[in-house]
Amino acid sequence: MQESRIEETPLCMSPYSRRRFLAVAGKSAALASWGISGTTLDAVLRESLDQGLIPGATADVHAEALLKPDMIVHSETPFNAEFPPHLLHDTVTPTSRHFVRNNRDIPERAKRKDPQGWKLTIDGAVDRNLELSMDDLLRFPQVSLKVVLECAGNGRSLFDPKVGGTQWIRGAVGCSEWTGVRLRDVLNHVGLKSHAVYLGNYGEDVPVNSGEAFSRGIPLEKAMDEHTLIALKMNGADLPAAHGFPARLIVPGWIGSSMQKWLNRIWVRDRVHDSEKMSGYSYRVPSYPVAPGSKPAKRDMVIATSWIVKSLITAPESDAKIQSETPVTVGGHAWAGEDGVTKVEVSKDYGVRWQEARLTSPLNRYAWYNWEIKLALENKGYYELWARAFDDKGNAQPFHQPWNPKGYLGNVIHRVPVVVDSKS
Repeated sequence: MQESRIEETPLCMSPYSRRRFLAVAGKSAALASWGISGTTLDAVLRESLDQGLIPGATADVHAEALLKPDMIVHSETPFNAEFPPHLLHDTVTPTSRHFVRNNRDIPERAKRKDPQGWKLTIDGAVDRNLELSMDDLLRFPQVSLKVVLECAGNGRSLFDPKVGGTQWIRGAVGCSEWTGVRLRDVLNHVGLKSHAVYLGNYGEDVPVNSGEAFSRGIPLEKAMDEHTLIALKMNGADLPAAHGFPARLIVPGWIGSSMQKWLNRIWVRDRVHDSEKMSGYSYRVPSYPVAPGSKPAKRDMVIATSWIVKSLITAPESDAKIQSETPVTVGGHAWAGEDGVTKVEVSKDYGVRWQEARLTSPLNRYAWYNWEIKLALENKGYYELWARAFDDKGNAQPFHQPWNPKGYLGNVIHRVPVVVDSKS
């Protein structure tokens, strides 16, 4: 019971409103005490006024909390934050409620929202090396897709024994609309050599302290899928600074780290990309089940790619107070990476009995499914609402989280505690 309460507890929340932040932001003394640079402040104000977006990673954590009072902030530099599940109920996640996962600092170009001089270089195993401007990209057919984007470590805080890394709870996921060009159209434009098998993707983000630039890759087969995009817009507006302005990859169904932000180079390779974040234990999982707390050999680790079946309860809110005479509506989302979702079941008695929820098809492939069910909780007391999803291959969410050394692909069933009171 304790875990179900702990998992929804925000790590960093502010009681202040956005209006309060904008008022305080005009006072130089307050800004100086927060250590916010002029460039970062410009990004904060522009993003908040235009779309309620998250500012540059160099902003002080207190300013971030003031800007988004419901945000769960895990780290300031690089900036990483999520929202509690009850704020993710929308079928299409608003930009202002989309989690942010950064491995490096946000580039200055993104903070300024200035595309001048930006180029996308495509080189390697291609017929011709090419640099594409934003105008060049806009000449390709534009497509829009709603896509589930989820950090590979979402749910890491639920692993036992604990693992290192950002302690995401359950909110490092969203399903926004992304607009851009098909990656395959661009690759066909430059032409591919017969020995091309993998892409190495790079962005303009700046390493924190030291280390190589963050770079991940995807197999050519996935790159040529019609749903894989070079995205230029999020929910109908230019990409926010924190979400990859001016261009990023969207690789539907796969872990978020494969979706390179601030994209400026695609290196077409004749081998699997071997960057720092593609080797060792980084974004890799064991090729077989391992004992909790063990450390398999590196040779037994395989690259994490698509997500596995998962569901999220977005209503009711954790620790909600419910009247016994009123049926409670339990609802949320489900998704399964490259696979489809066939059903979602809900239990109110710790998994003894399950009832099937009504499942709504996604808006397009790779968007999440919505589900809903009404339950009667007749007696006063403490309850836990449990949800588990099933995919079209017969897999279901586990009751206990299978363990891996980096806490990736967590999909243990979601449990939400509620309290039932009888009417006086």
